[in-house]
Amino acid sequence: MKFSSSAKLIPIVVILLLGLGFLYVIQTTNQKQVENIVEIEVEKEIEVVEAEKQKNNKNQMQSNSMNNPKAIIETKYGNIVIELLPDVAPKHVESFIKLANDGFYDGTTFHRVIPGFMIQGGDPNSKDDDRSNDGMGGPGYTINAEFSEISHKRGILSMARSNDPNSAGSQFFIIVKDSDFLDRQYSVFGRVIEGMDVADKIVSVERDGNDNPLEKVEMKIKIVSD
Repeated sequence: MKFSSSAKLIPIVVILLLGLGFLYVIQTTNQKQVENIVEIEVEKEIEVVEAEKQKNNKNQMQSNSMNNPKAIIETKYGNIVIELLPDVAPKHVESFIKLANDGFYDGTTFHRVIPGFMIQGGDPNSKDDDRSNDGMGGPGYTINAEFSEISHKRGILSMARSNDPNSAGSQFFIIVKDSDFLDRQYSVFGRVIEGMDVADKIVSVERDGNDNPLEKVEMKIKIVSD
């Protein structure tokens, strides 16, 4: 039996096509491997940059901590000592110190406590017996946002606000459990250096449907400097 020349070429063409397909697969695989390597390296670089930022923030706070003003929040459960961070949020710290020195916070309560999250206070409305308006008061002015790279970890003091980023006033909250989802959305202006056990007691008290303690947890705040 004789084969035509075109018939003889078919196996050769098939082999060539299979070879090209094999080379394409290898090339595609190698390309994907390179892309994966590049992606991993980029992720590593991002992690290094983020770690460096956190280290710089930590070092900055540590270097300034000796000179930073302190606030003592006195409650029936004990005292919470706060280191204020004027280099991070100068306007918030300035306002907080002024209000504290004026006695604004004395007699206000922690009117919102949420286990696994935070305790919030500083509303002048909480001084009276009308619980319905707790959480709606302020000093009569607002402070523009001073967001930073400091994360809302346990012990962080941050300023409460409404939906407007520039609506902070007198109300503040202390984080009792890491809450990174708040980062760069609320202004951090201090951190607890003593008395987190007191915050833990406050966040565990019985509360109503609005997370307002059934028994008032009043505070008095005084500013001290080393």
